[in-house]
Amino acid sequence: MAGMQRKECKIPDGNLRGNGPEMWDVRNIDCLEGMDGLPADSVHFVATDPPYFLDGMDGDWDKSKLDKRVKPGVIGGLPTGMKFDKQQGKHLEEFMFNVAGGIYRVLKPGGFAAVFCQARLSYAVGSAFDRAGFEIRDMLAWKYEGQAKAFSQEHFVRKMKLPQNEKLEIIREIAGRKTPQLKPQFEPIVLAQKPREGTFINNWLAHKTGLISPEQSVMGNGFPGTILECPKPKKGKATGHMTVKPVLVMRQLIRLFTIERQTVLDPFMGSGTTGVAAVQDSRKFIGFEIDPDYTQIALGRIQNEQELQ
Repeated sequence: MAGMQRKECKIPDGNLRGNGPEMWDVRNIDCLEGMDGLPADSVHFVATDPPYFLDGMDGDWDKSKLDKRVKPGVIGGLPTGMKFDKQQGKHLEEFMFNVAGGIYRVLKPGGFAAVFCQARLSYAVGSAFDRAGFEIRDMLAWKYEGQAKAFSQEHFVRKMKLPQNEKLEIIREIAGRKTPQLKPQFEPIVLAQKPREGTFINNWLAHKTGLISPEQSVMGNGFPGTILECPKPKKGKATGHMTVKPVLVMRQLIRLFTIERQTVLDPFMGSGTTGVAAVQDSRKFIGFEIDPDYTQIALGRIQNEQELQ
């Protein structure tokens, strides 16, 4: 894809070389604008982790502001995800509907999009892609061992303007109850497919999409399933991202749904994990990220990974 060689916002051209000419395009740009610049039916697979629309993590994501007010598992004094707003799902669906439309245009017929989402708002992501014309093929799950985030209520009771004996009675009655949050152990991944052209075989012969490669699995020896179990990465200097995904999980998705030299797109690139996975498995990569700091981190990670190949 000659159109992949571009300069944007001082991010240099991508031209990676491993076991053959590998191309990448990492750009600090809004994904809708970025996808508008891609040819129709030019991408084989999309894997992405968009904003979850929880507590400021929405379409106006601001890394510097979130870093200042976010502690591990806590946002604005409440456990992550507990600041409820009935409009969250509606806002997320409309945001993702526009994104899904761009993805639909650039994906080849039969191509898949694997979209990470927050469990209680996953319905909004699925609905957005369905409205955009996709077939919702499955729901995968990245399984990990999370940390319990439920809050005890005792300290709130002790701050109430009540006699001490009444406070103690309330504390006795609630008996250690906490906010309604079970320990998180998975993140859903909506698996959407752009409709095929003709049969599976016809579509494969025309576009090399629509069929999976189970023998390419990098997670276990059996037939790949809908549960992708992998430890949650720690936020660190290497990524600087609070919701970074494991490279192994992204490699699993890329290997299942693409073949070597095909093009993988991540419209919400973040710190570049999808790009790293694509380089490891000899795929072309296009990544868009609206935050300049994350874009530079992604660029560095992808370049470092290529040097190891």
